[in-house]
Amino acid sequence: MNTQNDKQNAFNAPLILIFLAIFAAGLGLGFYANGKFMSDNGDKTVDGDTAEILYWVAPMDGAYRRDKPGKSPMGMDLLPVYASSKTDDEAVVSISAEVENNLGLRTAKVANQPLYQTIITVGSIAFSDDEITHIHSRTEGWIEKLNINSVGSRVSKGDVLFELYSPEFVNAQEEFVSVLSANNRRMINAAKRRLRLLDFTEAQIKRLQRTRKVLRRVEVYAPHDGVVSTLNVREGMFIKPSIEIMAVGDLATVWVVAEVFERQAGWLKVGQKVHMTVSSFVNQSWLGQVQYIYPEFDRKSRSARVRISFDNADLLLKPNMVAQLEIQAGNNTPRLLVPSEAVIRTENKQRVVKQVGDGEYRSVWVKTGIESNGFTEILSGLYADDTVVVSAQFLIDSESNIDAELLRMSDVKKPTKLWVEAEIEHIDRINRRITVNHEEITGWGKPAMKMTLKVVNTLKLQHLSEGGKYTLQFQQFGDDVQVSAMKMHAVVPALEDDNSHQQHGTMTNHDDMNGMNGMNGMGSPGDKRPAAAGQGDADAQ
Repeated sequence: MNTQNDKQNAFNAPLILIFLAIFAAGLGLGFYANGKFMSDNGDKTVDGDTAEILYWVAPMDGAYRRDKPGKSPMGMDLLPVYASSKTDDEAVVSISAEVENNLGLRTAKVANQPLYQTIITVGSIAFSDDEITHIHSRTEGWIEKLNINSVGSRVSKGDVLFELYSPEFVNAQEEFVSVLSANNRRMINAAKRRLRLLDFTEAQIKRLQRTRKVLRRVEVYAPHDGVVSTLNVREGMFIKPSIEIMAVGDLATVWVVAEVFERQAGWLKVGQKVHMTVSSFVNQSWLGQVQYIYPEFDRKSRSARVRISFDNADLLLKPNMVAQLEIQAGNNTPRLLVPSEAVIRTENKQRVVKQVGDGEYRSVWVKTGIESNGFTEILSGLYADDTVVVSAQFLIDSESNIDAELLRMSDVKKPTKLWVEAEIEHIDRINRRITVNHEEITGWGKPAMKMTLKVVNTLKLQHLSEGGKYTLQFQQFGDDVQVSAMKMHAVVPALEDDNSHQQHGTMTNHDDMNGMNGMNGMGSPGDKRPAAAGQGDADAQ
C-alpha cells in the first residue's frame, strides 16, 4: 500500500512542478504587460518619462473627481487626467488621444470669411409715397362735374378728374383776353403768369389765346397714371385750397413696410436684396431692395421697421396685401468665425477652449460679435487658423478655469470678510436683517447695490438706525454673507432713546465690543476703554 502511494506521489510531483512553473511565467508576463501598457489604471509613458495621474474624472461630469479608478454616478468608467509633461503652464490641460476619443472631442479651425444671414419676416404692401399726388384747388369754387365716383378708380394721365367753377378763374381768363386785344407784350406775359399760378395747363392757355373764349368751368386733369387712393368730395361741393380733393397713386412701384426683431436689426443695411412672395401668386416672386431703415424702434413690439421698394409693372401687387419677405443681410466683409457651439457663455463674458498643442488645450477669453447660421463672429481673442474645441469643451474648460488661473498667477485668495461703507435703509429687528445700500466691494468684485443681510447675534441692533451711515464688516459664511461688525462712518441720526444729539466716530458700546473686537480687530476682548473720535477709519485699515 505504501509502495503504491509512493509511486503515485512520485508521478504527481513533476506535474505539480510544471504547473507552478507555468503559473509563475504567466504571472511575470502579466506584471510586465501591466507595467508596459498600463493606461486606464496607472501611469502612462510620455517620451520615455512617466506622467503622473492627477485624478480620475467622470466623462460626463467634470466636477465628479476621485483619487482612484472607479465608476461615475452614470455607471461609466472614470477617466484619468495626467499632469502635462510638455508645459509648466497650469492653465493648459493635457489630454491623451485615448481620452479625446472617449470624450468624442471635436475641433474646428477659426475661419476668416464673410457671414450672411437670411432674415425672414412679413410686411404689408402699400402705395409708394414718392408716387402719390395730392390734388388741391388753387382757389375757391364749386365742383360742378365729378368724373371719379369711388376710391380705387383707375385713371390715366390726362383724364379729366372734375370740372371746377371759380369766379377767380373767370376773372383771370377775361383779363388775359383783354390784354391780347391791347397787344401789350408785358401785360400779356403778366396775365399768362397769373393763369399758370392758378394751375392752368399750357394747352388750356394756348386754347384760350387762340379762341379768346372764356370758359365758365375749368377742367382738372390726372397728373399721371394710377389709382385713386383718396376721394374727399362729391359733385356740387364747395371747396377751398385747404381741402384735399383726391389723391392719385401710381402702382408701378410699391412699398412694403416690414418689422425686424431687435436682435436682427444690426444686420440691416440700405441696398440689401429682398425676395418677396404673396399668397395670391404662389408661383411668382419679386426682387426688391431695402430702401430705408426707420430711425426708431416700435415701443410695444421692440422691433425695427424697414421699408422695401418693389417694381410692379404688371400691377399684380395691390395695397394692403400681406407679403412674405426674405432679406439677404450681411456683406462680403471677411470676419473671424467659429462654430457657435464652441462658445462658452457666462454672465457677462464669453470664452472658448483653444488647442495650443497636440493634446493640449487652454480656455481663453473672447469678445463676440454677430451670430448667424450656426457661426459666431470673434472680435478679439483669436486669430485665423487657430483651433477651437466644439464638443466636450465644458469638461476641458472646468480643468482650465480662467478665474482660477488668474488667482493662481497672482497667488491671491479672495478674503472672507471685508469692511464696506454702507447706509442702512431698513432694519428688521424681529428677523435680525438689515437692508443696506453699499459701495462697490472691489475685493469681491461686486458693484454698488442694495442688499438685505442677516446680522450676527453678537452685534446689537440697538446701535443701528435707519438712514445712518456705517462702516460694516461683511463676512462670508459659505454662500451666505452676514454683517459681523460695524463702525460709525460719520454722522448717525439720533436714536429713538437718544438725547437728540448726533454721534461721531467709532461706536463705543462696551456691551457689544466683546462680541465684535474678536472679529474686527478693534481691540482685545477685555478692553473696555472707549475709542477716540475719528478712530474708525484707522481701525478699518
